[in-house]
Amino acid sequence: MATLVAVALSSVMLPLAVTAPAVALTQLAADLNATVGEAQWVQNAYNVTFAAFMLAAGGLADRFGRRRVLVIGLVVFTAMATVIGLSSNIVVIDIARAVQGIGAAGIMTSGSAILADSFRGVARARAFGLLGTSFGFGLAMGPFVAGLMVNFADWRMVFLMNIAFAAVVLLLVRSIRESSDPNSTSVDWGGVMTFSTSLFLLSLAFVQGAEAGWLSLSAIGSAVGFVVFLAAFVLVESRVRRPMFDLSLFKRPTFVVVVCQPFTITFGFVVLLVYLPPFFQGVGGFGAAEAGALLLPLTLPVLALPMLAGQLAARLPLRVMLATSSLLIAGGSLWLMTLQPGQHWTALAAPLALFGTGVGSAFGVMDNAALSSVEVERAGMASGIFNTMRITGESVAIAGAGSVLATLSLSTLDLSFASPEQERTLAGEATQGRLETALGQFAAGDRQTALDAVSTSLTSAMHTTFLGLALLALAGAVVTFLVVKERELR
Repeated sequence: MATLVAVALSSVMLPLAVTAPAVALTQLAADLNATVGEAQWVQNAYNVTFAAFMLAAGGLADRFGRRRVLVIGLVVFTAMATVIGLSSNIVVIDIARAVQGIGAAGIMTSGSAILADSFRGVARARAFGLLGTSFGFGLAMGPFVAGLMVNFADWRMVFLMNIAFAAVVLLLVRSIRESSDPNSTSVDWGGVMTFSTSLFLLSLAFVQGAEAGWLSLSAIGSAVGFVVFLAAFVLVESRVRRPMFDLSLFKRPTFVVVVCQPFTITFGFVVLLVYLPPFFQGVGGFGAAEAGALLLPLTLPVLALPMLAGQLAARLPLRVMLATSSLLIAGGSLWLMTLQPGQHWTALAAPLALFGTGVGSAFGVMDNAALSSVEVERAGMASGIFNTMRITGESVAIAGAGSVLATLSLSTLDLSFASPEQERTLAGEATQGRLETALGQFAAGDRQTALDAVSTSLTSAMHTTFLGLALLALAGAVVTFLVVKERELR
């Protein structure tokens, strides 16, 4: 029981580190006078390293011990949260967030592998159901708790609260039995470096595209660099004796579809968690606590449903469960196209709840399915691959959606009194909920016109994004139902 509680509690911190800063970012950026790009890297830096080092953390856990990597990851994660909470320099915060992502990778991969080694059969399904509930709790309560802390304390408390979680886990972790893969002899550092660099360049391409233009030298160069390093990663992985990313597994269609579920399940969820709070705080006119509370219809199902989904997984075909989850997400995305600035919360409760039901019903099922596709001795590797895809999807979602929203908003802005650079700044700041800063660049008599224009353009951009998420989820539902074979899961 102590093992399960320790892993579950440590896992709560990981989604909190994504969703809570999304609510606090508006105040953080204003307090530190950060630019749009600097503020965006508070989210991007964490997600890039989280995804990039997932495979390395899985390899290290298999070789040197899963409990050991869990402890190290926990210490690194909490230390960086402390640095962020005490710092007043945005560059230091961005760097600390990047290091914090490395610690998060150690926590996630080692925790999943510990559960896979400690439980079997129905007990394993229940354990991963609880793990899904833990992620759901972090996702569900992150915006709400962060909103309260920002309103009644300070944005710094959003990061410093991790100290309390870490203290409890460190007391429990000594009861976890150490485990490792006896066949693991080395870490694929070549794969780590090429993959990490490719993911960083992809995120940089999105940021530069929104700030400098999609045809700018920096955006195109970053995109080309991403392709080059991704190709180098594939080449490295095909030549090492024991790769961290076992490419042979990708010859199995079921495995491919299962590990790609985060792109259809989690992708859109993260977009809503990160970009709806600034929308509510900016053009919506709500406070931080209210913005967090408005997301509860979306997040509470993710807290409540994973345990039930874990139990249903023993009775229902996996492809049916995952395909149904994607269909619910598609329906919720389409329904969200009714979003308007300042509307009453009841108008959004139903579409957000439908979307959240789709996500919650998939959590607690995806992890177990991914780990069931390989031998238990390679659980760290399988966990690393699956969670790399999960966090890569989140990283791309956060970096890409922010850039797309800013670009779409800018494309429909037409202010006769504003320069192109002023319009670009207005669109970028609006996506982060910082309208007061953005409107300050205009004369007092022009600010209401600018506010009305950017409210309309950003809302239209959100609608287009929701349509894209619906199409992605619908495609995922069809592919999952047609491709996944139950007999190929252990």
